[in-house]
Amino acid sequence: MRLYFLFFIALFISTAVSAEVNIYSARKEALIKPLLQRFTEASGTRVNLVTGDADALIKRLEIEGKNSPADVLLTVDAARLYRAKTRGLFQKIPSEMVSARVPARYRDEDGYWTGLSLRARVIAYATDRVNPNQLTTYEDLADPKWRGRICVRSSSNIYNQSLVAGLVAHLGIEKTGTWANGLVENFARAPRGGDRDQIKAVAAGQCDLALVNTYYIGGMLTSSIEAERNAARHIGVFWPNQQGRGAHINISGIGITAASKNTEQAKRLIEFLLSDEAQHWYAETNFEYPVVDGIRPSETLQQWGDFKADELPMNRLGEFNSEALRIMDRAGWK
Repeated sequence: MRLYFLFFIALFISTAVSAEVNIYSARKEALIKPLLQRFTEASGTRVNLVTGDADALIKRLEIEGKNSPADVLLTVDAARLYRAKTRGLFQKIPSEMVSARVPARYRDEDGYWTGLSLRARVIAYATDRVNPNQLTTYEDLADPKWRGRICVRSSSNIYNQSLVAGLVAHLGIEKTGTWANGLVENFARAPRGGDRDQIKAVAAGQCDLALVNTYYIGGMLTSSIEAERNAARHIGVFWPNQQGRGAHINISGIGITAASKNTEQAKRLIEFLLSDEAQHWYAETNFEYPVVDGIRPSETLQQWGDFKADELPMNRLGEFNSEALRIMDRAGWK
């Protein structure tokens, strides 16, 4: 009888200890921790969160190998998810819910990762100096009429790399190279800063157009910093390529690590992050678009209207990342 009692005590302790999940997150703590707290409240699973630079976390997983304590990697940009998969850092997600709720183009074709939220890279323009009727496509930004009028962050930025990778997928290497040469000729200044800095530069008259992700504009419009709110109010949002393939889309996403010791808890976390509750939170708090169909974006995003999204599978952004980098380097996009 005593042996049975000790066995059940050991089983209870083992179950309690395993009721945790360890996350490596490239998303800032403030942008994910409230959701993780809700997951703990709903499931009883303790969440251990480590945040850091996206590329550094991938490198860390490589170095740690099978001894890594991480159960999931939560990161931004499809190219990084693709990179983690090709380096053997993920295992397949054992969940039918993922394929049921997430459109195929926003998840890995082999089931190793899935998108959690969507972000669009759009053209921000000075409302007092640019008529939106002048704007059409990403390709048109290479036209000489925009000479000295465009701000954009550096080629080391993964969002720009994925935009160019998407162009390679649609236009081919040669045409994308010609486009990149023209775009660089139209820079108003040497690339520097983040997307918020490009928005501020447009508002300050340093340039008339900028390539930015929509959630930065949403964050600035609702910022506690008056200067950011004022800058965002001076720019408009233009959705490129609406008569063709649609606006460039990227994702934040997640995968279960190959080294995970808590795969069941990791799977439940992913399913929670794809729930209606979590998807609404992304939309209202982070100003990102839900990856699950049928969930409305926030009122801030709705003010920019509906748009046609590029349906290019996210894998392609990773496949063409190296070619995109070479094109940007040849064009002198620093």
